[in-house]
Amino acid sequence: MKTVNIQLAKTHLSRLVEEAVAGEEIILAKAGKPMVRLIPFQPDVSPRTPGAWKGKVRMARDFNAEDKATIALFEGSGSS
Repeated sequence: MKTVNIQLAKTHLSRLVEEAVAGEEIILAKAGKPMVRLIPFQPDVSPRTPGAWKGKVRMARDFNAEDKATIALFEGSGSS
């Protein structure tokens, strides 16, 4: 484990990130007090659960109804 002052970390951030990616645990401190831990990013590899939004989203019955004013804006014939 390596503790680095935040002020010094600003100067050496790229090097500290590389060290963290390589497995070194980096603690950033302010006035000697540990504040945060720099660790490598680990993407979420868990499978997506279908239907998680079921019952949480409402769609209007006319969500895809033709709106002439909006169509005119997209086609460039609307006034601004």
